[in-house]
Amino acid sequence: MFRNILEKGRRLAGLGSLVAALTVAAPAMAQDKEPIVFGGSIPLSGVFAFAGIHLHAGLTDYTDWINSQGGINGHPVEYVMEDTAYEVDRSVAAFKKISGSSSPATYYGDSTGFMKAIASELNSQGNTLMSGASFATVLTDNETYPYQFIPGPNYSQMFGIILEYIASQGEGGDMPNVAFVYSDTEFGKDPIENGKARAAELGIEVVEEIVTKPGSVDVSAEVLKLRRVRPDYVVFHGYVLSPINEFMVQMRQMGLDTQFMGTFWSSDKLIIDKMGADADGYMGVMPYNYYDSEESGPMLDALRAQAEKSDPEAGYRPTGYIQGWFNAMVWTEVIKRTLDAGKELNADNMAEALASIEDWDTGGIIGIPVTVRDMSFPVGRIWRVNADEGRYEPVSDWIHLD
Repeated sequence: MFRNILEKGRRLAGLGSLVAALTVAAPAMAQDKEPIVFGGSIPLSGVFAFAGIHLHAGLTDYTDWINSQGGINGHPVEYVMEDTAYEVDRSVAAFKKISGSSSPATYYGDSTGFMKAIASELNSQGNTLMSGASFATVLTDNETYPYQFIPGPNYSQMFGIILEYIASQGEGGDMPNVAFVYSDTEFGKDPIENGKARAAELGIEVVEEIVTKPGSVDVSAEVLKLRRVRPDYVVFHGYVLSPINEFMVQMRQMGLDTQFMGTFWSSDKLIIDKMGADADGYMGVMPYNYYDSEESGPMLDALRAQAEKSDPEAGYRPTGYIQGWFNAMVWTEVIKRTLDAGKELNADNMAEALASIEDWDTGGIIGIPVTVRDMSFPVGRIWRVNADEGRYEPVSDWIHLD
């Protein structure tokens, strides 16, 4: 069910049509070709602004970069967005406004709530392909959400990658056990049932489930429950930072040698910045190479060069930046395939083009060729915090779910 692909020391064979643009002179954009519009409901304010500003920067920089390469088949690209403050009603209003004025081919959604709320209208219009900040498992239901996709693994697939890694750490037939700690939210509960089922398939015992409120809360009672079962691994989901830090510090103070892991939105530099040395050893699943990793490739190098060009003082770019860039990369690949096939740029044809992506070389954004499965890219790698270096370092090969 899984295929583990060795990555170190291996060069990807060939470059995808999008990345190949880096190696040739950029063609001039035809003056008479209509612009292709990327739309977006972007949370530049509100509770998700810490990520929204970087998502926006990634989308903006990618648009500038692709236009410097001649656009998409000679069509210039325009990025049109509205600030939503991470509110569903405002996101819906932004979509209606941008759809009415700009006819976007693709659209960035800021939340699972918005992407679920807009699905009926998106399906009725049939003009736009949507992805965004969400990795929600439900959005890969192609019957209900035929024009939406996930720019990486969905949350259940992230748990699958994590559990595949944990299973690989067993020695002499002694399989590690695990506890799941998640927030009492739709976000937090998303992968838990699928995670328990996959753990059972792998022979990993789930020794405890802890549900908490999101954010900074008193977890002393929950820590005592974990001390009683002494899990080899704790997997967190449904948080950005707190209470992950509280669990880690208190359990280590009790002398537990548990290892701690998390999913995409809790696996960026924030945990290092806030916890310092206490973050050492924390592991996360990440579908992309980190900005400051030692990995390279033509598109990853282009991303870094464009980021430096747009804001030389910014330094490190968080994972939200790379996620925004990758969304736009996929849109470009899908649009290009649709146009190259001589088809109308509508949602049905773009969804068909998306589903055709197989062994796609992303130029180093992801370290192995990727294939779309169920409207997602089910690939990731386990990275561990090196607190002394202030960054994540890979501790697994790339894992691509079949």
